[in-house]
Amino acid sequence: KRQLFLCGCYMVALGAHTGEECMAKHHEAESYVAAVYEHPSILSPNPLALTSRQQAFELMNQNLDIYEQQVMTVAQKGVQIIVFPEDGIHGLNFTRTSIYPFLDFMPSPQVVRWNPCLEPHHFNDTEVLQRLSCMAIKGDMFLVANLGTKQPCHISDPGCPNDGRYQFNPDVVFSNNGTLVDRYRKHNLYFEAAFDVPLKVDHTTFDTLFADRFGVFTCFDILFFNPAVRLLRDYKVKHVVHPTAWMNQLPLLAATEIQKAFAVAFGVNVLAANVHHPVLGMTGSGIHTPLKSFWYHDMENPNGRLIIAQVTKNPVGIIDAENATGEMDPSHSKFLKILSGHPYCEKDAQEVHCNEATKWNRNALPIFHSEMMYDNFTLVSIWGKEGYLHVCSNGLCCYLLYERPTLSKELYALGVFDGLHTVHGTYYIQVCALVRYGSLGFDTCGQEITEYFLYLSFVSDLRDDSGCP
Repeated sequence: KRQLFLCGCYMVALGAHTGEECMAKHHEAESYVAAVYEHPSILSPNPLALTSRQQAFELMNQNLDIYEQQVMTVAQKGVQIIVFPEDGIHGLNFTRTSIYPFLDFMPSPQVVRWNPCLEPHHFNDTEVLQRLSCMAIKGDMFLVANLGTKQPCHISDPGCPNDGRYQFNPDVVFSNNGTLVDRYRKHNLYFEAAFDVPLKVDHTTFDTLFADRFGVFTCFDILFFNPAVRLLRDYKVKHVVHPTAWMNQLPLLAATEIQKAFAVAFGVNVLAANVHHPVLGMTGSGIHTPLKSFWYHDMENPNGRLIIAQVTKNPVGIIDAENATGEMDPSHSKFLKILSGHPYCEKDAQEVHCNEATKWNRNALPIFHSEMMYDNFTLVSIWGKEGYLHVCSNGLCCYLLYERPTLSKELYALGVFDGLHTVHGTYYIQVCALVRYGSLGFDTCGQEITEYFLYLSFVSDLRDDSGCP
């Protein structure tokens, strides 16, 4: 089944950013007001060292003070929901032992209905949850944040770690009255030795009066079917809150390109908040709808950024083209018409040969191979001022319509990879990507580049309907 999506690779210009506050224009009755905060978190000077709970909370309180300032600021703007980043309160690079003083105890919201601000003595070691709950009340808004939590377990529990406790990396959701509505415990950990993987995948949703259902997942989760795609498919989620501590890796894994691609591919709104540490390659937050994005990415400025936008209650994206023809970009509509006249590829053991290939690749140089982010991509160069072309590998085809205002010495290529990725984890991936050469040589294709051109649109031919952008 064909999946339509726009890869975010071309959207990112490093050092470019939104204004401090971005307001999308929608009719008030059809929208809600959201905020995300890219937080330059205050980090522990020695995250490997052991510390006391009091010392840990003193550091976390500094970050929580900044959070509260943002909440009070956006409350004056009528914001109804705010999202803060992953690791924004406690910091980064802990061991399982050294992070322990930073962990709150959190009961299951499905078992206990609890308002930490109004019931502060109900459980011990809940100081962070109490502050977040009180912020939600003060700001009269839903609040989503990330913190570390602990949960005692019995040695008879087959999954119980040797130290007798689970340590999770959860996002928490508070309603505007301070109630702990729900939690999501991160499932796809990325080299996070301090935390445990939950025995079951959480599929966390929450409903609000101002919009339809929201889903929650964290950082690396966005690249996986479970929980990200399953939330959309099985739980009718139209809005996603996405705390992240994302370290950008160009050309394919920049935070804002992944966030935007997800919003466009699945026709949902994505409220994504990243930490801001340019020295660590961490930046990139945004409020993304299928049709518009309001984002911040800055590798030079040390300051964080608050993004505010009016967001449509009922997002309709390109994947819902049958219901969105009036809103679709005219250039993309043209591309779909071109594509509809092109037959599907006939798949063989190696490359895929298509009828009318001359029409599609009339301006292209020959296919070549190059390693990009440790994977062997099949690529075709883009030549000329405008045109449309395709490239295929192992049954996956990518199609591109492109135009640029003037010809230049810059070279671009359309690439495809369909196979097993084996560096920093082992994953089966399918990728369509537009990349720029670092210089004029084929071997520079896929290097980190900070510029892009005017317009492009492409689609892929996925083997099933479970693919992510």
